[in-house]
Amino acid sequence: MASGLYVETFEAAFKNDLALDMDNDTFKCMLVNASYTPNFETHTNKSDVTNEISGTGYTAGGETLTSVAMTSSSDGTGTIKWDADDVSWTSSTLSAVRAGVIYDDTVTNDRLIAYIDFGGDFSTTSGTFQIQWNASGIFTLDLVP
Repeated sequence: MASGLYVETFEAAFKNDLALDMDNDTFKCMLVNASYTPNFETHTNKSDVTNEISGTGYTAGGETLTSVAMTSSSDGTGTIKWDADDVSWTSSTLSAVRAGVIYDDTVTNDRLIAYIDFGGDFSTTSGTFQIQWNASGIFTLDLVP
């Protein structure tokens, strides 16, 4: 499954039906195995996500993202970037981790933001499981053709 953004969350925010603050809300990243298949058009809330992993060093619901920021380009490219510090689970023993699901823990029902597919299953044994976000951000919107 490819990475993507959850449509309903962004549609509601664009219509001003959802108070989504991409700079100041609390966002979390939970880990799931390959048995979760995201439906980007119908999954809206954390409760729609199945097959969250479990293991030593992992707390259900995932880790809080830090230094979250939405920025716009100033170089004429017309892009908006949403990013955060890399996230990690230290001293963890986890297996078959396939993806991260980011959700807004501030708004009602914990609205889904993004699904990040790792392209395979990853594990740790008494080690650190870390997600290093792309230098271009967790996601980038290109608004200029």
